[in-house]
Amino acid sequence: MVGMNRVLIALTLALVASSALLPVSDGAKKPSSAPRKEDVPYIKCQVCEKLASRLDQLVKEKQQQISPKKISEYEIIEIAENVCNLKKEEADWMLKIDIVEKGDNLELVEQLEEGMCNSKCKTIESACQKVIGYADTDVAEYMYTSKPDLVSLKNHLCKDLTDACSKKPPPVPKDRVPGEPFVAKPSKDAEMDKILRSMQGMPGAPGMKVFSKEDIVKGNIGNDDEDGDDDEDEDEDDKFPKNLGKVLKEKEKESKTEELKKTITKEFKKTGEVLKRHAQKVSNRVRRWWKGLRSSSSKKPKSVKSEL
Repeated sequence: MVGMNRVLIALTLALVASSALLPVSDGAKKPSSAPRKEDVPYIKCQVCEKLASRLDQLVKEKQQQISPKKISEYEIIEIAENVCNLKKEEADWMLKIDIVEKGDNLELVEQLEEGMCNSKCKTIESACQKVIGYADTDVAEYMYTSKPDLVSLKNHLCKDLTDACSKKPPPVPKDRVPGEPFVAKPSKDAEMDKILRSMQGMPGAPGMKVFSKEDIVKGNIGNDDEDGDDDEDEDEDDKFPKNLGKVLKEKEKESKTEELKKTITKEFKKTGEVLKRHAQKVSNRVRRWWKGLRSSSSKKPKSVKSEL
C-alpha cells in the first residue's frame, strides 16, 4: 500500500493547492529565515526552561492519550528527539514565541497565535538543539525513571545535563540589529502546516511535495517510479487516471466550493492518522532492538574483565 499512499498524498496536496488552501506567491519577497546564531547565548537559558516545560506537557498528554497503559521510555525518547525539530509537531511551541529586546537583554515572549517562521523562529530552534544536543535520551531516561516535577526537570536539564542556565547570559550589544516583527500566521495556513508536520517521517510520505497550480496543469506530479515494481500496488495504481494534470484542471474548473476543501482536509487527516500509527509501531520495534543492542554492548567489558 506504500505506492497507493504516496499517490493519495500527492493527489491530496495537489488538490489542496489548486483550491487555494495553500496559496503560492511567486513575487512576494520573504524575510530571511536563517537563524541568528549570535543571539543563542542570550536566550539559551530561557529556551531550556521552556523546553523542559514543553517536555513535561507532552509526556503528560501522551500518558493521558494512551491511559490506562503506561507511557514507555521509547515514547518519551521519541518526544525528546522531536521537540527541537520544527519539522515535527512536538516543536510547534516555538512558533508562538517572539524574541524581544528589552534593555541589554533578549526576552522570549509567548504569543497567542503561531507566527510566520523566519529568523527568530529558526534562532529559537538553533538554541533548543544546542541545549538538548545528545542529552535527549538522558533526559528521557530521567523523566521515565524519576518522574520529576517541573522544577526538578528544569534543574536537571538546564543545570545538570547541560550548562544552559549555569551562568547569567551576557548583555546584548548596543549595536545589535533588531529582528523582524512577529507576524501571526493565517489560521488556515497554521492548520495545514500542523497536518504536514504530523506526517513528517511517515511511510509513504518522505518525499512529499506541495505543487503549484502550474505543476498541476502541466502534470508535473507523481513522476517518481520508486514503487513501480511493487506488484501488489499495480492493480490499485492502474485505477488512477493517466493524465492526472488534465483531470485536476477539469476538477478545478468544476468546483472550488468550501465543501470540497472540507472533504479534502478530512481525508488528508484520516490518511495521516493511519500512517502515523504504522510509523509508531515501526519506531517502537527499532527502539527495542537498539536498546537491546546497547545493553549487550555495555555488558561485554565486564565479561572480558572476569575472564582476565
